[in-house]
Amino acid sequence: MRHLFSPLGHQSLSTVMQLKPLLAFDFDGTLAPIVPRPDDAKVSISIANKLAQLAERLPVAIVTGRSIADVQPRLGFEPAYIIGNHGAEDPFDAALDTDRLAHIEQLNWLRHKVSLEADRLLAAGVSVEDKLHSIAIHYRLAKDRELARATIESILQDMPLGLHIFGGKCVVNVVSEAASDKGKAVQHLLQRTGRSAAVFMGDDLNDEAVFTIAPAHWLTVRIGRENPASKAQFFLDSHAEVATMLQQLLDAAP
Repeated sequence: MRHLFSPLGHQSLSTVMQLKPLLAFDFDGTLAPIVPRPDDAKVSISIANKLAQLAERLPVAIVTGRSIADVQPRLGFEPAYIIGNHGAEDPFDAALDTDRLAHIEQLNWLRHKVSLEADRLLAAGVSVEDKLHSIAIHYRLAKDRELARATIESILQDMPLGLHIFGGKCVVNVVSEAASDKGKAVQHLLQRTGRSAAVFMGDDLNDEAVFTIAPAHWLTVRIGRENPASKAQFFLDSHAEVATMLQQLLDAAP
């Protein structure tokens, strides 16, 4: 990865914007900074204003691990599309409807396990967020994160086939193995919008599903350089640089 604010990064941004791309963004750690309590996260007025301006000129999508109902009031603007639950919650994709109930029911094993282990999870400082299409097990506020992770691992060790676990920043996510991911979600959005290219920005492991499938003429940007194995083309050092990138997208928009 190279820093986006480099000669190559500026050229790549200018080139992709001439293609009138889909603009897709993760939420936590990308448009909104990571905060100790997820309920406190929101997009700043400055960033929301820039996104609103971009949405007047190009299709803008939010592709997030949160549920749609959770993230929508936190944005401060109206994107054309919101895809939730890491790609599993897409109200625009009728093809998902026949499988959606089965994916939700697959998580019932974990719902039952969590109810049985509620006291142990609470004692370890672990909170469980059931987003219907996925379940997030948070341990950011745990006093002993090693103990919290060990508790989570012990609860998940007998997980049945058909469920998929992936990590994040102080969170463990569980979804149906058959559910859509962010990469597939962005591909579906491209088909829906008739665009030939996308700009995608994210910061976490679930965003690698987009970085991995992105062809060379897309622009993919990761927040943070701490993962040298990331498949993103470029990086920003922190959330603090996001507003500058959005302004560059505005300046380069045809």
